[in-house]
Amino acid sequence: MTRSRWIAAVWRRFTPGCLAILLTCMPVAQATETLSGPVRALMDAHGIPDQAVSIWVQGVDEADPRLAFNTDLPQNPASVMKLYTTYAALEALGPAHTWTTEIHADGPVHDGVLEGDLWIRGSGDPYLVARDLWRLLGDMRGRGIQRITGDLVLDTTVFAHSETDPGAFDERPFRAYNQQPHPLLINFNVLDFELQPSLDGRDIQVSTYPPMANLPVESRVSASAGPCFSGAHSRVAYDIAQEPNGQAVILEGNYPVACGRQRLTRSAMTPEYYVYGLFRALWKQWEGEFEGGLRSGEWSRADATPVAVRESRPLAEVVQLVNKYSNNVMARHLALTLAVEHAAFPATDSGSHEAVSYALARAGVDTSRLIMDNAAGLSRNNRVTARQVAALLRQARTSLVMPEFMSSLAVAGSDGTLRTRFGDSPMAGRVRMKTGSIDHVSAIAGYMRSARDEDLLVVVLVNAEDAHRGAGRALQDAVLQWAFHSVPY
Repeated sequence: MTRSRWIAAVWRRFTPGCLAILLTCMPVAQATETLSGPVRALMDAHGIPDQAVSIWVQGVDEADPRLAFNTDLPQNPASVMKLYTTYAALEALGPAHTWTTEIHADGPVHDGVLEGDLWIRGSGDPYLVARDLWRLLGDMRGRGIQRITGDLVLDTTVFAHSETDPGAFDERPFRAYNQQPHPLLINFNVLDFELQPSLDGRDIQVSTYPPMANLPVESRVSASAGPCFSGAHSRVAYDIAQEPNGQAVILEGNYPVACGRQRLTRSAMTPEYYVYGLFRALWKQWEGEFEGGLRSGEWSRADATPVAVRESRPLAEVVQLVNKYSNNVMARHLALTLAVEHAAFPATDSGSHEAVSYALARAGVDTSRLIMDNAAGLSRNNRVTARQVAALLRQARTSLVMPEFMSSLAVAGSDGTLRTRFGDSPMAGRVRMKTGSIDHVSAIAGYMRSARDEDLLVVVLVNAEDAHRGAGRALQDAVLQWAFHSVPY
């Protein structure tokens, strides 16, 4: 591909809507230096043009960067955008911030019978899982309620209903990373379909966790001979069929017996029906009875005492899950929570992006050229410069929330998205960073302790054709190796 054709392809892929924001999308004067030999060699070997790469390496106590390349060129940061969202949340909400999920009884209780509806109010807990609802229902059972004559009513009014198509980003609407925010999002609205060969190896048994009474699962998966191969479970075809009484999951294909037990994680239902099905299954485990259906509404009795309350994990723990494991929907929940705290009710995506920018500005972070279309980084339109990311990292390092922010980053050779990187090198345990990868984008940013025991800031943003297929990561590694052994001027 010629350079002119490459630039045209990048313009079409990465800059939709740029005519409306032309001044933001235009490159400005670049601070450049000669790239190190291995970095330049990798770029040449993979055909990566200079304008596709932005790099910043700087000692935290140094006035100038050791390496600055295309530092003011707006690039798509992929999930590195989560650094902005999590830092804004820590600054504005505080590390101890929690969310509450409440259960209310709308009617009298006589001899263990709730003569009315049961309400569940969600506040947008980013990490609400099945065992949390199980404990909530156990608390309610302990208060003496055994049978419910009315409906289950869900209050999800704290967030505006999302009109976004889960498959709009990459046409994979059932994948966990594409699930949309919801005030009562449990288990990220996904199910684990466990594939396991029978003892005689003739059949493939399929079980679902958590079990859903309102979701039939039809398995047409056949056992096959031969060796196991990577991703065998993902080769099983997954589809949602419309049945007379609702939806059903259909699994179809061949699965090698040699693969043993593996899990296919997919979404299958709306969050409301997910909560409804899970509620019915868990309430039955508590020997409870339920006679009603499902409705949505807004709980208006603000002074009423809940029957049961579940307080979430603190924000300090939540941001670790967001950054270490790059959880998209949790990041968007943080941004929406900022919008709620910013008096935007119900919270919308656009309002959440404004709230993130407002929180960052109050913390002293420059957001003048930041374009946030998605707070998790799952967007073709997000833009930021390497200089801006480096400035955010410097600011966070001197903040009161520095311990929580730094501990949220993946550690090389240890956990998160860096668990398998640099584990057999001197860099293991010395690199704390956030990674990012979407089609044609590869990025990394964070902190490093060098071979000379100096603390460094490192930012690498690569926006190039097929950068996500290995070239971007190889370029990151080359820059990180150079930074690890670099010396100050």
